[in-house]
Amino acid sequence: MITPRVLRGMRDFLPAQMIVRQQVIATIRAVFERHGFEPIETPVLEYFETLTGSIDDEKLIYHFEDHGGRDIGLRFDLTVPLARFVAQHQNELTFPFKRYHIAPVWRADRPQRGRFREFWQCDADIVGSSSMLADADVVSVMIESLEALDINEFTVRINHRKLLEAVGRYAGVDEERAGSVYRAVDKLDKIGPAGVEAELVEHGVTPESATRIVELVRASGSADEQFARASAALDGIAGAEEALGELSQLFDALAASNVPSNRYRFDLSLARGMGYYTGPVYEASDEEFNMGSLAGAGRYDGLVGRFSRQELPATGISLGIERIFEIIQERQGGSGAASVSQLLVTVFNDEQSADSLRLAAEMRDAGVRAETYLEPRRGLGRQFAYAEARGIPYAAVLGPDEVERGVVGLKDIRTQEQVELARGELPAEVQRLTSNG
Repeated sequence: MITPRVLRGMRDFLPAQMIVRQQVIATIRAVFERHGFEPIETPVLEYFETLTGSIDDEKLIYHFEDHGGRDIGLRFDLTVPLARFVAQHQNELTFPFKRYHIAPVWRADRPQRGRFREFWQCDADIVGSSSMLADADVVSVMIESLEALDINEFTVRINHRKLLEAVGRYAGVDEERAGSVYRAVDKLDKIGPAGVEAELVEHGVTPESATRIVELVRASGSADEQFARASAALDGIAGAEEALGELSQLFDALAASNVPSNRYRFDLSLARGMGYYTGPVYEASDEEFNMGSLAGAGRYDGLVGRFSRQELPATGISLGIERIFEIIQERQGGSGAASVSQLLVTVFNDEQSADSLRLAAEMRDAGVRAETYLEPRRGLGRQFAYAEARGIPYAAVLGPDEVERGVVGLKDIRTQEQVELARGELPAEVQRLTSNG
């Protein structure tokens, strides 16, 4: 006998969990489409060379040789496959191209709370526009999606990759080691100011410069105050003025789009981990359940050019559905069975099964999600218990007497109350009750 098990960092999902996940995905999809993003799909497997060079630690890529001797890998995100997709199909696309993609990805990471080796991402990206209007659009989508899911304790932090590069130049670090500066800064929340300073010194930054960097990126205040502070500190350093100008345009576009100002802020300590970011970067952090990043991404103008002679600017966001799902589960306390069915049609006995089947069909034709109990020799008590265990809120009782009189008993499984209705009234009543929760 084979022991049933799943790989560490990967999971099975029970129906009640899948119902919530599908509701979350449907909510996010509705926001994406409301902003004009269109769906695509790409393979889960890509040539390994497609995936390399776009992630700081390539050991996170599931990498192997297939039976045909091809060097392949499982996609670790949905952005790199998008860049390959656009380069391959650019003559078939209309630009700016707005796409969304909701699908699983894989990383050989260390599993922990809210972090898995197989997980889903919900991405919305715009390819073909260098305007900050595009960045404002995807940040708006990020905020609207989280609000639509009733996740209220979050803030989107916004920074610019060129500002971080300017900070590296400010620290006197050469271009080859500039990445070590923003990787260290990105750990500020995890290892604290002293830890960041120590790591910067390890990478060749003088102790004095390391202290100034940490003081600069930790400074608080309004966006205008932080812009002024960064502008003064980085005056004359290549890239800083351009980055601050683009961020100013982005903040203006968010304000014009009626995005609540309390939902986003400038944060010079935000780095994001992927090496392909070239402009504004953004990240939404959970502030209620200490779950960490719920969504993020940024501008990656050079990524499509890896696969095509034509450079195409791009920007986008990715929502981490796993952590969002964890928050929803914690908020609900893990209680409450759920079912896709709204109504269980009971079966009085073998002889009455045809009547029950006809009633269930009538209900489905009328738009009610209804199923028939499949063990007619079990009593009504067992059938009601089945509905309760499944989370089906209502049951239709149809015995010989009800059939003869043209009525149906409608039982509320949660309250145990039962009313009698004319058979033709049942669909509308079930729809009314279930629409009110």
